[in-house]
Amino acid sequence: MAEFTGYSGAMKHVDRHDPADRAWVSEAVQAVEADANRSCDTHLHVFPLPSHWGIDLYLKDESVHPTGSLKHRLARSLFLYGLANGWIGPTTTIIEASSGSTAVSEAYFARLLGLPFIAVIPATTSPEKREIIEFYGGKCHLVDDPGAIYEESHRLAAETGGHYMDQFTYAERATDWRGNNNIAESIFQQMALERHPDPAWIVVGAGTGGTSATIGRYIRYRRHRTRLCVADPEGSAFYPSWASGEEHAGRGSRIEGIGRPRVEPSFLPTVIDRMTLVPDALSIAAMHWVREVTRRDVGGSTGTNIAAAVAVIREMRENGERGSVVTLICDGGERYRHTYGDQRWLDETGIDIEPHLADLRRFLAG
Repeated sequence: MAEFTGYSGAMKHVDRHDPADRAWVSEAVQAVEADANRSCDTHLHVFPLPSHWGIDLYLKDESVHPTGSLKHRLARSLFLYGLANGWIGPTTTIIEASSGSTAVSEAYFARLLGLPFIAVIPATTSPEKREIIEFYGGKCHLVDDPGAIYEESHRLAAETGGHYMDQFTYAERATDWRGNNNIAESIFQQMALERHPDPAWIVVGAGTGGTSATIGRYIRYRRHRTRLCVADPEGSAFYPSWASGEEHAGRGSRIEGIGRPRVEPSFLPTVIDRMTLVPDALSIAAMHWVREVTRRDVGGSTGTNIAAAVAVIREMRENGERGSVVTLICDGGERYRHTYGDQRWLDETGIDIEPHLADLRRFLAG
């Protein structure tokens, strides 16, 4: 501690600046941003609808990120946020509560920075996701009760002296919603030359709520007329809470990556124009239908998005509206070979997708 004597008397200061740590943070930020610089923007695919409808459906393919899902964007933002806040240093153990995909992406960035990573995930998380987390050098800490992942993550962070990333709290604030090539800005730039460049609807799911918060804020900030629909699976607390305006608890979702047993801090209900509750059987049927129609292998949360987008398009047709609808491919179906993509698993779980598949086929033929 140093003292200075001047006209106002003695002044004191305490330094906690470590040049070596600051240099490491600078290099870490550069490494994370270099990853973004290496990755070109994700593709926007046209889904084949009859042209005479005057309605176009687009799928933004987030599965082409280096870690295979939409959560790559979130993980990058959370690491930059933690580094800039001084929460992550050269020896920090990274802890995250996740249903799988965020943990996969964070394991990737932790390995990039040479940091240990522990994913606190529900025991029901698909074995494919667990294998990818471990491939990137992460450790999987399984919990039987999905609602216990938060408390267990706090405990492990305290025990290891690590940092709990807490995607469910920080997702909406770690992303720059005004632009900086966020997912919303990317969508509108890619739509600029289409016949309906300003989407009538953008349809997304909610896990943390970060994506819907970013898109909803950007729409208002840029003064677009686009409406935002959030598709929510069975068992999630988001839909009943949004519909009633009161806090609800859910059992959690069977569709990995979206839906939560509680309303997460990053979920921003005021930027959402509509919420749609999608049955699990319909989500999985839509996942299979997308592969059937486009040959693109997608996951269950993409099926939830597609089911809600189809409902929006049906409504537009009934009302004689023309325009465009954009939704997301969140991740690939290869992560769900032993669950949503497995007929034996569907039979054992009591999920019958055939009636929904038949209805989706009639929709496209109509």
